[in-house]
Amino acid sequence: MRTLHIIGGGLSGLSAAVGAVDQGWRAIVHEAAAQAGGRCRSFHDEALGRTIDNGNHLLLGANRATLGFLDTIGARDQLLAVEPARIPFLDLNNGRQWSLRPGPPWWPLMAKRGIPDATIGDFLKSVQLFFAGPDATVSECLPHGVLFDRFWSPMATAALNTDPKDASARLLMAIVTPIMFSGAQASRPYIARNSLSQTFVDPAVAYVEANGGNVRLGRRLRRLDATIEGVQKLQIGDDEETLEAGDRVILAVPPQAAAQLLPNLTLPLSSSAIVNAHFRLDQPVKLPGDAPFVGLIGGTAQWLFARADVVAVTVSAADQLADSPIIEIAEKLWTDVARALALDGAAIPPHRIIKEQRATFAQTPVEVARRPASEAANLENLALAGDWTATGLPATIEGAIRSGMAAVAALSSR
Repeated sequence: MRTLHIIGGGLSGLSAAVGAVDQGWRAIVHEAAAQAGGRCRSFHDEALGRTIDNGNHLLLGANRATLGFLDTIGARDQLLAVEPARIPFLDLNNGRQWSLRPGPPWWPLMAKRGIPDATIGDFLKSVQLFFAGPDATVSECLPHGVLFDRFWSPMATAALNTDPKDASARLLMAIVTPIMFSGAQASRPYIARNSLSQTFVDPAVAYVEANGGNVRLGRRLRRLDATIEGVQKLQIGDDEETLEAGDRVILAVPPQAAAQLLPNLTLPLSSSAIVNAHFRLDQPVKLPGDAPFVGLIGGTAQWLFARADVVAVTVSAADQLADSPIIEIAEKLWTDVARALALDGAAIPPHRIIKEQRATFAQTPVEVARRPASEAANLENLALAGDWTATGLPATIEGAIRSGMAAVAALSSR
């Protein structure tokens, strides 16, 4: 049986492993950390006394690869669908609430479905986004005003983890198109019902191992020996893996690690931070918009999620915030949470602040142009995977899962 060595146990690596065992490969995942999942993981936090996710992730019905992945590993029931399909928002400055309710193609023009105070003219001017060139940024393509502040800017910041003035307009288009034109089912939001690990990671690991694969933790790739004929050996920890004829390798590590292992590879190296804050309340709360999440306008906090008695805040494109001391971050974000939930903002409840300094690559036109294809290493028996590869999508769960599938397909075709 052919062996596929997958270096990295994040979602791209797990996606590759699931696809590989389905095609008859013996898939071995080598993960440097003590748990699989990469940036999509959960852990028990002593300060909160709860299991929390390292970050918050929102899926859409248009994320077909992700939904198919969950169907394969038997974890689709771990998703919570927002019914009816809507994306709620709250303006912290004036308390105004609204929900985007995608539906027929003309839904943005409907008062009860679209963005308050946005005009037909605002939407007509936004058409230029769909003709954006490869070097165009979001801010360059879209007029600033009510529509930009209440829709384009929050969606671009969240989806691309990059300030709209720097973010790639083409990548935003890839996310917005299904929301704007594919109806309610494609734009229906989903979140993990209990935890990211319980939804994406644990079932994937179990599936791989039940189908003849293996997920090995605490196994860091230290060296990759290759010739013009391909990868010959892998130095993993203190062990050496010699590849047999027909064996393959998928490198599913962060771009910084890939650059060290393959120094001649062109790939994006600039990164953007995400800050997440978790607060444990005295009791569960109901969010504005009556959904498990709400977008916040006018504060530092951008998205607020609720699961039982823990509320979590996500701030994307957060390089400056991430440089602040933990207590300052907690105070600033709790102020926004308290305003959103009409709670006392004086005393900060038990909390945990998580800084992901290199959460994604900086999704600017320059860095997007540096994304390599799965086969870019030019080694016959090696392929690349990761949300930083050329998936045509932003660095999201959907992009990561598609990249793992693409890497397996590339190797299987050789």
